[in-house]
Amino acid sequence: MELTAAMIAAYLGGDVEGDSSVRVAEFAKIEDGVEGDLSFLSNPKYEHYLYTTGASVVLVNRDLKLKQPVKATLVRVDDSYGALAKLLTYIESQRPKKKGIHPTAIVEESATVGRDVYIGPYAYIGDGAIIEDEVQIYPHVYVGDMTRIKSQTILYAGVKIYAKCEVGERCIVHAGAVIGSDGFGFAQDSDGRFIKIPQIGNVIVGNDCEIGANTTIDRAASGATRIHDNVKLDNLVQIAHNVEVGANTVMAAQSGVAGSTRVGRNCMFGGQVGLVGHIEIADGVQIGAQSGISNSVRSAKDPLMGTPAMPVHEFYKSSVLFRRFPEFSDELTRLRSELDRLRADFESTKQANGADSKNEN
Repeated sequence: MELTAAMIAAYLGGDVEGDSSVRVAEFAKIEDGVEGDLSFLSNPKYEHYLYTTGASVVLVNRDLKLKQPVKATLVRVDDSYGALAKLLTYIESQRPKKKGIHPTAIVEESATVGRDVYIGPYAYIGDGAIIEDEVQIYPHVYVGDMTRIKSQTILYAGVKIYAKCEVGERCIVHAGAVIGSDGFGFAQDSDGRFIKIPQIGNVIVGNDCEIGANTTIDRAASGATRIHDNVKLDNLVQIAHNVEVGANTVMAAQSGVAGSTRVGRNCMFGGQVGLVGHIEIADGVQIGAQSGISNSVRSAKDPLMGTPAMPVHEFYKSSVLFRRFPEFSDELTRLRSELDRLRADFESTKQANGADSKNEN
């Protein structure tokens, strides 16, 4: 899709600085841009690329002060990163969408399929399932019985959604994700064997969510595992049974949340964050990568980091000390040796004084 600098500025409410008629058809990083590319500058540390880039159009912030002339046409906006997201979303929405049901797909007679739906090769739609308008279902997707996929949602290849689950409007579920698999629920009998507890609940995913490749969201033991509106889960995230994730929360790859934990709204988790079960995380909490959370977090006052997690400034102080542990160990060994020597000298002196005292008597 070709756009002129003038068209981009009009859509974003920006101002053109340079040739407003120049055209772009691709997006590129500012350091890799060539003629015909659109790029952007948000982080000041990359500003030097602005003066060397071959990109035809670059989105920049309004308050950017140029240090030297630039070859590219600039479109000045309030927030270049946010503007880029808005523009790319618009471009993506203009691409033609697939429609129709492939002959190899299986759609059970009791299923309901809306208008302008695409169901790709070897996909399966179960009994009583509801596929709403403009849903895109790619090859080898499984949609279980009585499951509902709401309008304009995309299920990429190999997604599996078990029975009686619900995925909201405008969601994106990436390849290999599994929604509604059984929660990890077992009870030990008198012989110590683990007996499966049937997981009779479901999963409800809100609107505008994105679920990464090979992410798994377990169905509830009873009731529902709930992912609220606008939650973004990266690849390889594990959400256990009866977990609730509040709206606008994001979790990076390989994070895991154990059963019945409630995560608040607007939280941010780095990669490989782990939460134990049956705790609560307050709204707005930020947790750094590879942190372990073993207790409820009642306040978003400070970002957390480490295992067990602590306020990030304490974690950094502890990290400094941890790096010096070998030095501290050597010093402790030296002090112990010195103390042992002083004790030996003291005992020798004590014994000598005792012998002298006896001789005087």
